[in-house]
Amino acid sequence: MTPEADRRRLLEIARLAIEAHTTKRPIPVPDIAGVLATRGGAFVTLHIGSELRGCIGHLEADQPLGEVVPRCAIAAASEDPRFPPVTENELRKLVIELSLLGMLEPVSGPADVEIGHHGLVVSQSGRRGLLLPQVAVEWDWEAEAFLAHTCHKAGLPRDAWKRGAKLWRFEAEVFAESPMA
Repeated sequence: MTPEADRRRLLEIARLAIEAHTTKRPIPVPDIAGVLATRGGAFVTLHIGSELRGCIGHLEADQPLGEVVPRCAIAAASEDPRFPPVTENELRKLVIELSLLGMLEPVSGPADVEIGHHGLVVSQSGRRGLLLPQVAVEWDWEAEAFLAHTCHKAGLPRDAWKRGAKLWRFEAEVFAESPMA
């Protein structure tokens, strides 16, 4: 588990990157040392109140978190196709959540998936979908529904997991800022 001081640093880096990008200031470049030098996958999820405001991530553990987190934070605030870019007026209301991803493990079906513990990746025919562990909990899905929704997110038939799609699970360490008053 990531120490609290490192969690705060990662959240701070995400926030500073979003604020700089949104206000058109230079993006701060963190010193890539300590936890920031750790290679890992991460997702940045943005909320305003209970509403999703953006979510973008990097699955592979091939780059340092000090590069992945700010890049994904900016992308979540400005490139998530489901939402318009975050505005300067929204910055104070924005709550940032980070999911640091563990290693991918192949799975064969619902029996291999523990809701609230595993996230899922599905891949077939050049399409890929990923859902974080917290998504199944938020929507109160059973493992089979979680698999179906992950297939749907990839643009595949909901039963693609039964028809040759490749499946992986992963664990994620999830933490967030406290909502601002």
